[in-house]
Amino acid sequence: MTTRFNNLLSIRPEILSAKIHQGTSADEAFQNKTLRPIIKLQHDLLIAVFKNYIVKHKNVFSELSLEKRINYISNAIQKDIKFRNALKGMIIGQFTVEEYELYIQNSSALNKRMMNIVKERLIQSIQIFTPTEILQEV
Repeated sequence: MTTRFNNLLSIRPEILSAKIHQGTSADEAFQNKTLRPIIKLQHDLLIAVFKNYIVKHKNVFSELSLEKRINYISNAIQKDIKFRNALKGMIIGQFTVEEYELYIQNSSALNKRMMNIVKERLIQSIQIFTPTEILQEV
């Protein structure tokens, strides 16, 4: 167990802007200490998964305006439960046992934070999801 714990923590990127202060809530501390580094670590995988999602849904994404693409990302994460659960699994699988025990105490609120961060990262990477980029990698 100690090896897994140390290995997981050692590969996470450090996010200098993710500060934890005395008045920081437990959920925000978990977000900054655990969720943000894991989601940053998993960024390339999250991009690849969303590219695959686009292809499996008939490449409709590439025909949309920028505003509709942003809505598409939001809807995929919020309304497609299977997709949402797959994203959560990619992140939860990187938790230490101790982090998982903290997570299950308030999983609903932490899931919301988790999915908001993932959504923002996908939206910030929206230019990667152009038709040429997607088809080259599939």
